[in-house]
Amino acid sequence: MINNLKVYKGVLIVVDMVNGFVNEGVLHDSNINKIVPRQIELIKEHLANNNLVIFIKDTHNKDAREFKRFGNTQHCAKGTRECELIDEFKGFENNKNVISIEKNSTSFMEAPEFRKIIKKLINVKKVDIIGCCTDICVFNGSMGLANYFDEHNIDANVFVHTDAIATFDESNRQKWVDAAMLLMEQQGIKLVKKR
Repeated sequence: MINNLKVYKGVLIVVDMVNGFVNEGVLHDSNINKIVPRQIELIKEHLANNNLVIFIKDTHNKDAREFKRFGNTQHCAKGTRECELIDEFKGFENNKNVISIEKNSTSFMEAPEFRKIIKKLINVKKVDIIGCCTDICVFNGSMGLANYFDEHNIDANVFVHTDAIATFDESNRQKWVDAAMLLMEQQGIKLVKKR
């Protein structure tokens, strides 16, 4: 764990870019690879600016409640390759400005380790969010984070990079992706992309 989180004004959250959504397992979709180059660009940019990068890794016990809620879709089981970062990102984990945490729900805000981190980021002004899945984990985490900032009167903005997010089976889930984008925008989350 990084000792002094007070120094960070900028944060990049990389949501669930793990093998279980990109390379293998029941919820993976190799089309998610299309966003990896843009994500790498954003990660390098944040690290060059001495910002904090947080990798969120979907990691479940075999009896996770989430599996029942989503129709027994067992994925990202603890101890398997599915809950590991994709190979393209593993090299970043050893950087001094990087934290990796596990989550057991569709919202990184509910991960106990993330809650500890966000409470210590008292000078944060901007949070950029990238990753997958757009309409589930990116959406739920972004909304929860924006609400957290409101609740605690923290003057920070949340930006979701639309050119660095994707979801599995996206062409068949487009109505959910569109709804997620609309609701995030309606709630004051800034939707941005590279020009």
